[in-house]
Amino acid sequence: MEDIADLLEVKGESIFKVRAYQKAARSIEFLPEDVAKLVAEDRLKNIPGVGVAIAKKLTELVTTGHLEYYDKLRSEFPEGIGTLLEVPGIGPRTALLISRELGVTTIDELEHAIEDGRVAGLPRLGEKTALNILHQIKVYRKKKSEQRIPLGMALPVVESLMHSLKDLPGLRNLTPAGSLRRFRDTIRDIDLMGTADNPVEVIHTFTSLPQVREVLEKGTTKASVIVLEGIQVDLRLVNHDSFGSALQYSTGSKQHNIDLRTRAERLGLSLSEYGITSSLTGEIEKFTSEEDFYHRQGLDYIPPEIREGQHEIELAEKGALPRLLEQSDIKGDLHIHTNWSDGNAPFTDMAEAAQKRGYQYIGITDHSAGLGIAHGLNIDRIHQQIQAIREFNRQFPPVHIFTGLEVDIRANGTLDMPDEILAELDIVLASVHSSMNQGEAQMTARIIAAIRNPHVDIIAHPTCRILGEREPVNINLEAVFQAAAQHNTALEISAMPSRLDLKDIHIYQAREMGVKLVINTDSHKPEHLDFMRFGTGTARRGWCQAHHILNTLPLNEFLTFLNRNNP
Repeated sequence: MEDIADLLEVKGESIFKVRAYQKAARSIEFLPEDVAKLVAEDRLKNIPGVGVAIAKKLTELVTTGHLEYYDKLRSEFPEGIGTLLEVPGIGPRTALLISRELGVTTIDELEHAIEDGRVAGLPRLGEKTALNILHQIKVYRKKKSEQRIPLGMALPVVESLMHSLKDLPGLRNLTPAGSLRRFRDTIRDIDLMGTADNPVEVIHTFTSLPQVREVLEKGTTKASVIVLEGIQVDLRLVNHDSFGSALQYSTGSKQHNIDLRTRAERLGLSLSEYGITSSLTGEIEKFTSEEDFYHRQGLDYIPPEIREGQHEIELAEKGALPRLLEQSDIKGDLHIHTNWSDGNAPFTDMAEAAQKRGYQYIGITDHSAGLGIAHGLNIDRIHQQIQAIREFNRQFPPVHIFTGLEVDIRANGTLDMPDEILAELDIVLASVHSSMNQGEAQMTARIIAAIRNPHVDIIAHPTCRILGEREPVNINLEAVFQAAAQHNTALEISAMPSRLDLKDIHIYQAREMGVKLVINTDSHKPEHLDFMRFGTGTARRGWCQAHHILNTLPLNEFLTFLNRNNP
């Protein structure tokens, strides 16, 4: 669907036809069910943005593995045009012109065509455009070769830079933009935006910071640097009166901005990073805040985390956007390790740290001995910890500690601790830590077996991914979500920055299917409790409201959930 939209745009087809395929692609990406299932049950018409024509094409693609319309469309264009469109600054018309006139099909061929002057000689291009494309090729190659950076690595970097700049005279509105502001789990580089009375001085200070390893570009209002962690950071300073529109434009996503511009055109408005221009008068309105920028278009303010070109604009138009989860809604953290197993602090310290964060309860869920973790709890030590925690609860009422355990789900789906022991605990987390190379059917059955165990309350880090290091296990998540909803077992959104598991799209799907979710930090020391912000941001990307997250419940209501199998 995305490729068809790109090719139709190159072909010069109706913008409404192009947008139809783009919207269908976004809807399919966020589907809570497999497309093949919807085809089999004749339910494609239930997908937002999928009409009769696109439904017919989806049916053909799913049932035959091919799409005649797509193959025919591709045959109308020179080979490699899709590759050219990946280069920033090359639009559909330019890509088609270069490809048809010069026979260029690869980035290397494009670079040679620029260097020997053939691109500059094309109509409507010229030397300046050719050199800009050459620059963009270098940027494109650099970004393609770079590994995406986990959010947990990028956010502390940007906060350190902002802290170093915050007291500069005349600097205002300094904030992250781009995918980091939208809280994507990984990013390519960091975008910073702000306004300044003296931009030249701010740029000079920025490029001279001790965190900067290399200066890539330095101008009067923008600069690009590589920081010590090897991450590229771009700072751009704009006029005070257009900060709102510039921030919105730079935050994205691309599809959200396309949808926004398309809607504005129907209203006789033209959107840009500088403001909103009336098509009738040519006058431009400038905006100091994003809120005013959206309100001028008759829209409620749209939180950055859900600006992904789904159905956020339609809901904002109706005043029907959900109130997304806030970190202040969280009442407790239910996946915490202590020095009883592989943590490095006693549970008393963890409780005190939780109290400082305003929590009502926490769950101490040290590892069981069967996993092989150093100091994992055997049955005797489980009983000792239960007794110690209960005694602490009598002495420290501000934060209630739930007794708990993180048990391993063995390769055959059984748990590494007997049911009679699990029954003595307040809360049980079950998770996979071994045999991660199992096939989809076996892994799915393994997880579902744990879900069906009446003593298991939460499945922790369900896909086992570690960003940049380990891919998710092979699992049928739709089947897992169905089982979790049926058995009233919660799935974890791990706020551990290296995990963020479940990821945003899976959170969206699980929530749509009625699965109960819980955000935990998997803390191993008190400061890890601050990871909760990564979990809440990821949940917001999955369109979660407070009522979708179990640990937003007050203590008494959360106790009701825990006692669901023991009325």
